Amino acid sequence: MTRTLSAIETGQLLTLRQPQRSDGAALHNLIAACPPLDLNSIYAYLLLCLHHAQTSVVAEVDGELVGTITAYIPPQQPDSLFVWQVAVAPQQRGQGLGRRMLQHLLAGCMEQHQLRWMETTISPSNEASNQLFTRFARQQDAGCSTTTLFAANDFGESGHEEERLYKIGPWSRAA
Repeated sequence: MTRTLSAIETGQLLTLRQPQRSDGAALHNLIAACPPLDLNSIYAYLLLCLHHAQTSVVAEVDGELVGTITAYIPPQQPDSLFVWQVAVAPQQRGQGLGRRMLQHLLAGCMEQHQLRWMETTISPSNEASNQLFTRFARQQDAGCSTTTLFAANDFGESGHEEERLYKIGPWSRAA
């Protein structure tokens, strides 16, 4: 589903759509510009665009990729959408783009799948993501629970923080 929306702040056209194979390199560059997100290989982003396009979204402003949410449905949890990464270009932050992408993605996935839950992991120092998902849960009138999914020592000697699992929902299967 592609949707063109009114301007974010500057009167530019915002388009939300599924990623395409040709977006892989641009996704890699966007993630690189969005610390503290973990940067993966261009190949990984190409695979996401190919294999998980129906459960992901990209945002373009006047043809430039400025946001993305990559997500998938875990094979053992067909009623859950797992959000892997959310990225908003620095020049577009603070304008609600992350929330708009989440709403767009959830609406599209609810049409295709019988989702009850949205899950993501967030490291404790990533306050922007914490605020995005807790606000989103409130706006959706959904619960939000958190538990530790990966402890810091699960990442070995990398110095990576723990990753907390945020579980949002449940939504009615009829929603």
